[in-house]
Amino acid sequence: MAVTTDDESSTEDVQTDPGAMRVAIGTYKPATDDFLRFAAQLGVDDVLLTPHRHDGFDSALPLGEAWSEERLVELRSRANDAGIRLYGVEKMPIPLYEILLNDGDRQAQIDVIAETIRNMGAAGVHVLGYSGHPPDGAVRTTREHPIRGGAKASAFDIDDIETVSRSEPQRDITEAEMWERYEEFLHEVVPVAEEAGVTLGVHPSDPPVEELFGIPLLFRNFENFQRALDIHPSDNHSLKLGIGCWSEMGEDLPEVIRHFGATNDIVYAHFRDVVGTVPRFHETFVDDEAGNFDEYEVLCALDEVGFTGVMTPDHVPLMEGETDWEFGSTLGRSYTVGYLKGMLKSL
Repeated sequence: MAVTTDDESSTEDVQTDPGAMRVAIGTYKPATDDFLRFAAQLGVDDVLLTPHRHDGFDSALPLGEAWSEERLVELRSRANDAGIRLYGVEKMPIPLYEILLNDGDRQAQIDVIAETIRNMGAAGVHVLGYSGHPPDGAVRTTREHPIRGGAKASAFDIDDIETVSRSEPQRDITEAEMWERYEEFLHEVVPVAEEAGVTLGVHPSDPPVEELFGIPLLFRNFENFQRALDIHPSDNHSLKLGIGCWSEMGEDLPEVIRHFGATNDIVYAHFRDVVGTVPRFHETFVDDEAGNFDEYEVLCALDEVGFTGVMTPDHVPLMEGETDWEFGSTLGRSYTVGYLKGMLKSL
């Protein structure tokens, strides 16, 4: 889906071509001036903010409250000052599953999302992603699976699920109830997004299994994604193409891209590969020969359907000298950015 950033707000976007497939980088931490300079030095055109609860560092944006227009304008302006564009925010201030599981006043939570969407539109930040896994984030049974050169990658094995430490209690809720609540959510927020000029992007459940800890995971297969988009059809509700998650499902990625890309239903893409599929897999480098898909074939499929959004590194292995983030940090993301830029130039 083509997402532009032209608007009448006071912030003038940098002059890079928003109508071409390109490479971005995201941050879970606050977008400091140092980070923005680093992104510019990598040669990316766009940055994404990924608010996240994590011990040891502050979130890119606060969770649990609406983000103000002023805060978003300030972030967008600082990105532009560094010569790059603030493409969007990857997660909502209240995770979708926290809303669907009735953790608090559901209407008040939806109101926070609606206010955030309006403020994003007014600030000229036109993409808001949301994730299809429980509030604690992607579930893994280890973060130390050894791969190339001794780098550490996350892995999932359903046989080891009892070893997972989590804050979520065991639940007893049916999938039908979850779909009903999700439909109510979409019918409330998609019209707000349409009015604000913001495109919502739904991310797959990770891992894409039927349920975890009594919680049904809705976005686990092709059919369920189509159902999600059909609930409230709109140009402002699309896929955040989590390539690694689709790989975990064992789906044919070029065919997935051709299907959803044909109707302009991909707002941006996470690039990540894994070895194996559910119920057990491990993450790996994007160029790993053992990975589930051919990364250049996937890029060609995105080009074939006229994709004009950004591609961004997703989880990456933890490389030598890094300790601060179990899904990989500066080195792995930098490597993936360079690899994506090289493939894009080859294309």
